[in-house]
Amino acid sequence: MRLRNICAEGVVGRTLLRLGCAALLAPMPGCGATEPQGPPAVPDSTIGLRQVASGLTFPLYLTAPPDDMSRVFVVEKGGRIRVIRNDTLLDTPFLDLTGRVSTGGEQGLLGLAFHPGYAANRVFVVNYTNPAGNTRIATFRATAVPEVADPSSEQVILAVDQPFANHNGGMLAFGPDGRLFIGLGDGGSGGDPQGNGQNRNVLLGKILRLAIADDGTASVPGDNPFAGQAGARPEIWSYGLRNPWRFSFDRTTGDLYIGDVGQNELEEINAATDAAQFGRGANYGWNIVEGTECFSPASGCDRTGLSAPVLVYGHGQGCSITGGYVYRGSAIPSLVGHYFYADYCAGWVRSFRLAGPAPADEREWSTLRPGGQIPSFGEDARGELYILSAGGTVHRIVPNQP
Repeated sequence: MRLRNICAEGVVGRTLLRLGCAALLAPMPGCGATEPQGPPAVPDSTIGLRQVASGLTFPLYLTAPPDDMSRVFVVEKGGRIRVIRNDTLLDTPFLDLTGRVSTGGEQGLLGLAFHPGYAANRVFVVNYTNPAGNTRIATFRATAVPEVADPSSEQVILAVDQPFANHNGGMLAFGPDGRLFIGLGDGGSGGDPQGNGQNRNVLLGKILRLAIADDGTASVPGDNPFAGQAGARPEIWSYGLRNPWRFSFDRTTGDLYIGDVGQNELEEINAATDAAQFGRGANYGWNIVEGTECFSPASGCDRTGLSAPVLVYGHGQGCSITGGYVYRGSAIPSLVGHYFYADYCAGWVRSFRLAGPAPADEREWSTLRPGGQIPSFGEDARGELYILSAGGTVHRIVPNQP
């Protein structure tokens, strides 16, 4: 029997990543009662958090241009991109799109990625919902001043209508192959009512892959798995996702990790470790399955050809996964190769490393709680990791001094 998740059904107004879940989670003793417990919270004085910025308005993502060792850029849900230079938040936004962005519920300015050739071409990409609530993927250019972009340089390279206000996805990242990967949710509501996740003729519920030229224009790579196939959109790279709230590439191995937000019972992490294929053509199963369990139908579902998650947890432990990164920095050598992720509702941070197909060294970090909900992690050009708090702070994960 499936337990109805009142957070997933939008009872709290479908605020970003089910904002009300944290308050509603504790009074739901039946939720996930049969699920195994997560890894124990281990007091560990070897690592902690160092605040590098505060006063942001709902920061949703952090990233840096390639080889920029002094700056990170923070996406605010309301439509601004802010600059942190040498751990100081600058007053002037890099880009202000507040007049072009809808911000209700899970909508907003959701993603940012810098072109691999950004130092020369000054091209970057954003993912936002427009005033009608539909997804727009657009390229912009920075000006000759490195901390100021040109708002008039916008080129919309992909427009996707959203049937509902939630499950917009929002993640953008250039892969190790230099292509742009785009995460889109299944279109929203609950249970994927339009069947978008398994429909290869629509872009919703997918990860897409585009080539971005130095002038900011886009094209579909000819080696995309469904290019040239009838009844399939050529932009699609992989499918069967509900709401991939943050995916990332391991900068050393190229492995792709996807945190996919669940429906009624299970949150999941998918990992594509198939030697430079990045999950090419993979079907992650939604809405046939939710995590490791049948969803539609509720039993006896056909799992043929589905890529199983490497990790799931039940809604007794949280209710909305925040995907993160494999740590590849130099400040904490003992954690190199460990993947960090969080739960937005519960506020914990956990990690594991992949040992073959299975996670190993799972743990929960009691020293990595910034307070409040965690909408995103971030990674700088050095490979150091950051944790963003919905309350407006940015912290870097650092080694504690003895």
